[in-house]
Amino acid sequence: MRVSIAFAFAATGLAAAPAAAQEMSVSVEIPRLRVAEYHRPYVAIWIEDASGKSVRTLDVWYDVDLSPEDGAKWLPDMRTWWRRAGRAMKMPANGISAPTKAPGTHARTYRQGSRPLANLPAGSYTLRVEAAREVGGRELVSLPFQWPPKSSTSATARGKSELGAVRLTTKR
Repeated sequence: MRVSIAFAFAATGLAAAPAAAQEMSVSVEIPRLRVAEYHRPYVAIWIEDASGKSVRTLDVWYDVDLSPEDGAKWLPDMRTWWRRAGRAMKMPANGISAPTKAPGTHARTYRQGSRPLANLPAGSYTLRVEAAREVGGRELVSLPFQWPPKSSTSATARGKSELGAVRLTTKR
């Protein structure tokens, strides 16, 4: 009588359970501003390592409806992201570029093993969210986190003008 290996492992309790997919959720609030000339902000969301080096750009929201040159010419206004990662990228970038967002809360979820978190080494990181608005200001919000997460965690930071609440949730 033949017994399959899978059955033998299952009968002994040694069956491998599927690994839990670790994920990172980011929500960004764009506040409604009462100004004479309102333009939707350009927003960059990226990850830096403990030394401050950019390791992943998660999202860039800009005016993708314009010609590639016209929409991208304002990306350098997000100065921190531009200096650390943006100028080395060719826009539009597949899976990263998206149109600007209206006021409100916008959420994205990223999973381990999928782009852009694929092969992100374990370590201490900082999530950075930068916004710049034509005829407006510029703002940068930072949230530290560990990857992969050892447990579910949540952190929130609040901007003062161009960004509202930025929330980072990691799940094991």
